[in-house]
Amino acid sequence: MSVRRRKTGPGMVVSHVLVWAYAAVLALPLYYLLVSSLKDNTEIFSSAFSLPKQWLWQNYRDAWEFVSLGPALLNSALVTGAAEVLMVAVVVPAAYALARDEGWAGRLIERSMALGFLIPGFAALVPTVLLAISLGLYQTRTFLILYYVGTSIPLAVVLLTQYMRAIPRELDDSARLDGAGPLQALARIYLPLAMPAVSTVLLLNFINVWNEYLIALVVAGPSADIRTAQVALPTLVTNVSAQYGLLTAGTVITLLPVYAAYLLLRRRMEQALLSGALKG
Repeated sequence: MSVRRRKTGPGMVVSHVLVWAYAAVLALPLYYLLVSSLKDNTEIFSSAFSLPKQWLWQNYRDAWEFVSLGPALLNSALVTGAAEVLMVAVVVPAAYALARDEGWAGRLIERSMALGFLIPGFAALVPTVLLAISLGLYQTRTFLILYYVGTSIPLAVVLLTQYMRAIPRELDDSARLDGAGPLQALARIYLPLAMPAVSTVLLLNFINVWNEYLIALVVAGPSADIRTAQVALPTLVTNVSAQYGLLTAGTVITLLPVYAAYLLLRRRMEQALLSGALKG
């Protein structure tokens, strides 16, 4: 039994070199962030990429205590988690309805949704603040959650609709013949098959909500009771006389939930990307 060996021509070697070079370029800022979080200002500016001469693990403890990073992370987790749940509860039925609708009205709604994520957030900053004040929800987590849900719906609906539209209609017809209603067909057939796309939407929305700064600063405000981690983090510069080791340590702490979410949803997201590539 002969084993066919993969040919390694010049093109394959060049492509591997380029891939590893690109990976190194992406890893370099992360390495700089990690080593800087364990240094003082002198070492950060004198030997930026070298390992610390003295490993200042207390930077993480000080960053956690000086700006009450624990409550800020909890606020971010509450806002992000609630926004994720509400977003999925709205987006999944909407995408299912648009994917099964073959009329002009469904196409029009879908195209109008596509226009929603083209509007930059800062362009709607003033109307957003006025809306929060008029609703009596200024400087509250509730408005932040509703804002993040509303701004995440357009892109999520477009992505999920395209994915669900690729699911064979015969499955829907079979479910109806078995006596299943639309909600049962959605829950038992479409949602399990669309979980890779749902996971992709969840991850993208998690990153956007967790890292959002402008609306969280202006609407929620700098109050320690409701401020998010992204609002609390820059105060390390003003509160502790610009000790960049503390700032980078706090940044590493706030990045950990993002990497945890990526590791949790990575396989599902890869399935969605692979499925789209095979269908294309």
